[in-house]
Amino acid sequence: MFVLSILLLIAAVVLFFIGRGRDAGGWRIGAALSVVGAVLAGVFACVHVVSAYEVGVPVTFGKIGKPLNSGVQFRSPFTEVTSFSTRPVDLNLYDKDVVEVRSSQGGVLYADVTIKWAVIPAKAVELYRLAGSEEAVEERLVLPDSREIIRNVFAKHTSEEGYASAREQIGSEIAALVKERLAPRGIDVTVVNLRNVKPSDKLQDQIDKKIQQEQDTERAVEAARTAKAEAERKRIEAEGIARANEILAKSLSDKVLYNQCLEAYKEAAAANPVYAVPCGTGANGTSVIVDSSKN
Repeated sequence: MFVLSILLLIAAVVLFFIGRGRDAGGWRIGAALSVVGAVLAGVFACVHVVSAYEVGVPVTFGKIGKPLNSGVQFRSPFTEVTSFSTRPVDLNLYDKDVVEVRSSQGGVLYADVTIKWAVIPAKAVELYRLAGSEEAVEERLVLPDSREIIRNVFAKHTSEEGYASAREQIGSEIAALVKERLAPRGIDVTVVNLRNVKPSDKLQDQIDKKIQQEQDTERAVEAARTAKAEAERKRIEAEGIARANEILAKSLSDKVLYNQCLEAYKEAAAANPVYAVPCGTGANGTSVIVDSSKN
């Protein structure tokens, strides 16, 4: 636009002198219109509109100026303005962009991560110095730094922690480190979502074998525990029977047995008035004749 203004101004001067030499009004009118066009082109060359949700970084002869907020901005016609969008952007690291990481044990895992980031308007100048353009921000800063941090965090944890027990903790660590790394560079990271962690095929085979071994060990331990409990139950039962027999043997003398035998056969007297009771005392005990009619 500024070049057009200069050309129109030159054209106005040329038309003016041609019209002056020929004393023709048409040439002078053309010169006047060229001057008006040159002024308008010059004005437009000094005006720059920063769109909503954008911030501009002006550069004049290699010198970086202060950030330009959204709206109409006046600048030198020699100033070039580089715009950065301040809208949130999603960086999706999955499918072909999935992050391959290694645990502290050397196991290979694949991490699906989504990072939501946006340009900080007040730090657009620092971002311009580092990246140079809006397209280069993600490629040069967000993507490589995020991948590096994700790998470093997973390297501090075991494979089991990476895909199962400590996923939430790992996600929090990644979010904190990514924000800490990118904030000074003019990038505000609002969300870091560790969506999924998948073991490699080799690691999955190792996990399955370990689970199978643990299950076999648990079954063996349970079987041993059951056998031990059963043996203890039988031992206690045997000891109880032995003590009972011992007590019974001490309490049953010949006289006691003789009396119990008599009492038992007395109860049968109602049906058999006179009968012989095979009870006696000692090894040579004789039978006793019971006459129930004399009770």
